[in-house]
Amino acid sequence: MFTYGPVPSRRLGRSLGVSLIPPKTCSYSCVYCQLGRTNRLQLKRESFFPKEEVLSEIERQLANAEVDFITFVGDGEPTLSADLGWLIRKCKESTSKQVAVITNGSLLFKSDVRKDLLEADIVIPSLDAGTEEIFRRINRPHGTSKFDAMLQGQVDFRNQYHGQIWLEVMLVHGMNDTESALQDIHTAINRIEPDRVYIITPIRPPAEPWVMPPLAERILRAQEILGQPVTFDNIESGAFGLNAFINAREAILEIGSRHPLRHEQALKIEDEFSETGTIDKMIKDKEIVKLSYNTSEYLLPSQFVMGK
Repeated sequence: MFTYGPVPSRRLGRSLGVSLIPPKTCSYSCVYCQLGRTNRLQLKRESFFPKEEVLSEIERQLANAEVDFITFVGDGEPTLSADLGWLIRKCKESTSKQVAVITNGSLLFKSDVRKDLLEADIVIPSLDAGTEEIFRRINRPHGTSKFDAMLQGQVDFRNQYHGQIWLEVMLVHGMNDTESALQDIHTAINRIEPDRVYIITPIRPPAEPWVMPPLAERILRAQEILGQPVTFDNIESGAFGLNAFINAREAILEIGSRHPLRHEQALKIEDEFSETGTIDKMIKDKEIVKLSYNTSEYLLPSQFVMGK
């Protein structure tokens, strides 16, 4: 499956996610990534899947679900897909739904990537650092990536793009939440001039177990320095779209592979399919594992934990 959801998004309402990238294929290997460490670190764009099949699946899903946004995001960095621009155009031609792209922003230094994103309604890039040093520590980019080129790419995109740019800053305790780190991020944000800035913090099990959200006072200080942005440090709410799945097991594995589930969310999926005991059996069969993080209990597909 190339699509998943609709899932409840804290920014985009009911979002139909579209993944164009094989699992853990990315230009970064961020310490906080909910999908674990990157196995395939690359900057080269390519066609990973038949684009016509992806479009067909999007259209089938839209016919059977209420959706606010078609969101290209998925299992890795979506701009690595050479088919992204074509798919955005086709979605805009065939539906009135808005299109969003959630990207780490690493490939915006490429003119073809910037061109591909021009027809999207909203682009949500990341900016977790204001210096090369912290960029390498927190995002762990491809070896040839440079902070200055990444930042200039985001600036160049802002100058070309007439849609909404919602910049996302992930704060990690002890890494980019210090006074100097926040000031550097603020300087970089001023160069990009996004329409919105979102502060987010790790709420799902990260690639590295030592990653923790900042203390509350540091989040408040970040709000002051970064210009009173929107802060998302709470858990998401809402129901997942389940009509594409044949049973609770499939839904838990498929959704959990892209969007780690809190235990209570998985229980609601069980209830929707009237399949009590599915979670217990999946744990017993070692298909999923329990993992406690930041006062919540999550259920993750075993390969994510085993692969760390």
